[in-house]
Amino acid sequence: MVTVSSTSTTQNMIDTTDKHLIIGAGFVGLGMAQALKAANIPYDQVDASDDIGGNWYHGVYETAHIISSRKITQFSHFPMPESYPDFPSAKNMRDYLNSFADHFDLRQHIELNHTVSYVRPVENNLWEVTFAGGEQRIYKGVLICNGHHWCKRFPQFQGEFNGEIIHSKDYKHPNQLYGKRVLVIGGGNSACDVAAEAARVGAKSVLSMRESVWFIPKTFAGVPFADLIKWWMPEWLQRLLTYVIIRLTFGTHKDYGLPKPQHRIFEKHPTLNNEVPYYIKHGRIIFKPAVSRLDGWEVEFMDGSREAFDLIVCGTGYYVSYPFLPPELQRVEGPIVKCYGGCCFEDYKGLYFIGWGQARGGVGSLISAYGKFFTSYLKLQDEINVPIGLVMKNLGQQLPQTHLSDPQQIFRQLKLANFLLKYFVKKAHQVDSQYSHFSNKPLPCE
Repeated sequence: MVTVSSTSTTQNMIDTTDKHLIIGAGFVGLGMAQALKAANIPYDQVDASDDIGGNWYHGVYETAHIISSRKITQFSHFPMPESYPDFPSAKNMRDYLNSFADHFDLRQHIELNHTVSYVRPVENNLWEVTFAGGEQRIYKGVLICNGHHWCKRFPQFQGEFNGEIIHSKDYKHPNQLYGKRVLVIGGGNSACDVAAEAARVGAKSVLSMRESVWFIPKTFAGVPFADLIKWWMPEWLQRLLTYVIIRLTFGTHKDYGLPKPQHRIFEKHPTLNNEVPYYIKHGRIIFKPAVSRLDGWEVEFMDGSREAFDLIVCGTGYYVSYPFLPPELQRVEGPIVKCYGGCCFEDYKGLYFIGWGQARGGVGSLISAYGKFFTSYLKLQDEINVPIGLVMKNLGQQLPQTHLSDPQQIFRQLKLANFLLKYFVKKAHQVDSQYSHFSNKPLPCE
């Protein structure tokens, strides 16, 4: 046991002070666990659910498939089976993540049904973690990999609706839509998937969007769209290529009775979907603008039209949320975590935010590349007293202004960062010498 004094109490806790804690055992959490294990960095891993897989285990609908391709979604060092299709299903993804955990023997460090209720800095630059059952542990650092597809965001409605209102996360099976008049709100990938499913099995499918989106085809000339984008392509060229593919595949928004989007391609998270344009052409999906108000069984839209529905599905996204952090560490602005290098604060060492941003695809290949880089940062953090984030700030890095990112740009940045790693280490020690008395400020209990 180790005794750690805090600002309010002194308690005996399990001695895990030589370890990091990984919160979450989904795609990102498992990838980071494998990276730490490969680097011989001691860690524990917890997940609130009763099995691994994160959103692919508990959060997606039965008919879900990935929107990026198998090739770029897989971990680079652990390819998916050749028998998998270009766009693996939810079951494929669950099986793959379980195989990944077994292959790298990750389960021995994973504790399921462990909900984190509070994380706070205590003395000696350590972190106290409290679990829902009251258990407390002290860690060297905490990697937050709890995902961003769980804290549901609902629109604010005027009026009352007699039918059922659910979030797209609550949609699990087509039986929920069968024979119903369905309104889907949103233009993202989940919303469009549900609208297409309702077009197949529902009595009516209406898709309501505040503004139109760019529908990107999942394949072009038989090749997954994501595989057409190469590492060397700047974003302007990717955008031009995508626009040409959209025009050749779908034509214009006017051809479907849709308004033209008010944003450029990639300025919002892309919607890869072939089915919505298809079903609009077949009259199975009806487009409507934003909802104005609810009125019993009917919904009034901003254009003054009204339609009757049995079910409203809100595909309106999620909040980035860390409910277990104290107010002083709640630095989320909209979908953006204000941290340097996408993961670190400048005034606290040992707390890392992983996977909160939204790349346009390729989570596995990104984590494969990022994991090795991140573990070198963790080892450097052991050598210096100041936070890695403070080093980044002193080197001129800026806080992020968006949660969206180009995966190809990330790959290029990681290659450059690896090339400059020796320089970064040298600068880190120079910055460290300027703040010889740095220490995390302990924060009180809840």
